[in-house]
Amino acid sequence: MAITDEILDQLLSDCHTPEDITGEHGIIKVLTKAIIERAVKGELSHHLGYAKHDPQGHHSGNSRNGSSPKPLIGDFGALRLNVPRDRNGSFEPLMVSKHQRRWEGFDEKIITMYALGLTSRQMSEQLRELYGVEVSAGLISQVTDSVMDEVRTWQQRALDPIYPIVYLDALVVKVHHEGHVVNKSVYLAIGVNLEGRKELLGIWMGTSEGAKFWLSVITELQSRGVKDIFVCCIDGLKGFPDAVRSVFPATEIQLCIVHMVRNSLKYVSHKDRKQLVAAMRAIYRAATAEDAAHALDEFETAWASRYPLSVTPWREHWAELSTFFAYPQEIRRAIYTTTVIESVNSSPRRVIGRRPHFPSDDAVYKLLFLSIQRIAKRWTMPIPHWAEALNQFSILFPKRLSSNSSN
Repeated sequence: MAITDEILDQLLSDCHTPEDITGEHGIIKVLTKAIIERAVKGELSHHLGYAKHDPQGHHSGNSRNGSSPKPLIGDFGALRLNVPRDRNGSFEPLMVSKHQRRWEGFDEKIITMYALGLTSRQMSEQLRELYGVEVSAGLISQVTDSVMDEVRTWQQRALDPIYPIVYLDALVVKVHHEGHVVNKSVYLAIGVNLEGRKELLGIWMGTSEGAKFWLSVITELQSRGVKDIFVCCIDGLKGFPDAVRSVFPATEIQLCIVHMVRNSLKYVSHKDRKQLVAAMRAIYRAATAEDAAHALDEFETAWASRYPLSVTPWREHWAELSTFFAYPQEIRRAIYTTTVIESVNSSPRRVIGRRPHFPSDDAVYKLLFLSIQRIAKRWTMPIPHWAEALNQFSILFPKRLSSNSSN
């Protein structure tokens, strides 16, 4: 509907400052209140079947019965509306329902702020500054708690029968537990489906990790429909390789090279870091497994005596660090590091870092779910070089690929 210049001129005739337009008593707020109240009055006339003061309403069995005050908050700020009533109490307006206290879309703004990692206090301050409304911590909790039903349904949804690649990584959060703040680990599994698109498979949380914990995670993936995983890329999580193989015996494990390099450098003095980085790069960028093994020997000979904590893990975990050498270059690019899941984790890490601790496990699940859902909106394209990688997988695992993808 077009608004004529004449109408606008009339509305703005008494407006001389920005506050007169957008302020607490400005024309926008006044006009919003008037339009909503006028619309609800129209709804009541339709409900009753006659207009106000219309003789048709005499002895109709129902009539107008004044109005009730109703607070409403939204983008326009806080309004105190006068909502008309009928004598029989049968009128239920659609514009502003009986129990509605927030304008449509306002809850989404709260949830978006929550997903960005803002605390209840920060959200209250933002909403006060942006819309001039006071929003309590209780209301924010009530709105965000509504997400938990969606989280539970999502965590139980059916998964694809095959994920050629699954990445797994962990985040550490501080959570209130039985009167104390404790560290808990949150584990995220990202699958790459047959179309090459990333998909968050699930979120799990526990105070400790181990084979028993990881077996429950892998068994859950299987019960939700996963029948095969070609390669699982992990950050050296204890017990996880054995848990994977007990459920998916054909799955190969690739430890994250980036994590290994990062952990190795923890024990190295600044003056030697550049040389060790070059030595490790010669290992994981080698053309063949044989060349990599030779580079590892040289790395060990040169640095084991000075930095045993940096060198020994490479030798101990070499079988699972060198998995990617058995694959063509196209697949190596996709599996030789958990960079994919680290890029996913970067946003949750930022929002978690904004909170000193969480009041409950549910608060963690809500924040991570909402945060990653925001990221997932950008997962519209396959990961780099996926077409070539999938072609190689079809050559390496023709029976596994065809049998599982056809189910």
